[in-house]
Amino acid sequence: MLLHNGWIDVARHCPSPNFNQRPAGNPVDLLVIHCISLPPRVYGGPEIEQFFCNGLDTQQHPYFQQLENIKVSAHFLIRRDGELLQFVACDARAWHAGESRFCGRENCNDFSLGIELEGHDDDAFTAEQYTCLVNLTRCLQAQYPRITDSRIVGHQDIAPIRKTDPGSGFNWSLFFRLLANKVANR
Repeated sequence: MLLHNGWIDVARHCPSPNFNQRPAGNPVDLLVIHCISLPPRVYGGPEIEQFFCNGLDTQQHPYFQQLENIKVSAHFLIRRDGELLQFVACDARAWHAGESRFCGRENCNDFSLGIELEGHDDDAFTAEQYTCLVNLTRCLQAQYPRITDSRIVGHQDIAPIRKTDPGSGFNWSLFFRLLANKVANR
């Protein structure tokens, strides 16, 4: 897995229009893990990709009506089978965190990368997702060394009043254990 001009070589590229430039003086130093499923707990369909690329038919499902005219994106999505999609180049600001705060700094989109896992807050994530997430994280940490393990957080950590993802279904202990093992096995 290599990063070229802000794009991961092995990811399926699905460019989203929902991004802009980072403000000057905001080096990337935070990784935010999210989860999403559209509709909730339905996996494998094209709806997440459509949503991030402004192509979701909001009449297709009652749940989607609340998403009409919402413009969001993330840098990455990891599907249940471990497939990696990229929507926004890493040097650009994806619109994933919303109103947020980390270590006294607001607007986390300015200095973070966002990874969505296909899933729901209290559903377990797959082994394939953890494997892909660990590989992607290490690749990003090599490119952005300010993203230390202590600067990898959930959406719930930077927007606790608004968000609960990746939720109880995400096994932080397992993730960090795999991340440490990956380093030890280099």
